[in-house]
Amino acid sequence: MPLTRITLHEQTSEARIAQISDILHRTLVETFDVPAHDRFQIVEKLPAAQRIYDLHYLSGRRSDDFILFTLLAGKPRSAAQKSAFCRTLTERLAAQLAVRPDDVMVVIQFNTAGDWSFSNGEMLAGEAL
Repeated sequence: MPLTRITLHEQTSEARIAQISDILHRTLVETFDVPAHDRFQIVEKLPAAQRIYDLHYLSGRRSDDFILFTLLAGKPRSAAQKSAFCRTLTERLAAQLAVRPDDVMVVIQFNTAGDWSFSNGEMLAGEAL
């Protein structure tokens, strides 16, 4: 169960957000061992003054179309899974939406089932994730 925050510029259209969301979810299902019905995303549209990032750090050159994906996942994934996810997500965004690969950044963090309550104030059991 990853919870993903997608941060983009404030002019991003609702249609484009829906496409990005669908590409993200399909990629999570196919490469990151996420069930198809497990979709939790927060979309954050921010003005330029609230999106502060280096244009060149470990990248060719980022543009105003820079997208940051921040994933919080309840179970660890292998290095191969993380790599496949990042690579596939970037490739799909480029092929389907013409997002430049330099404009895609992914941060992945992990925690445990005991850190999640999905409803009713009940904490998850370890095997639930």
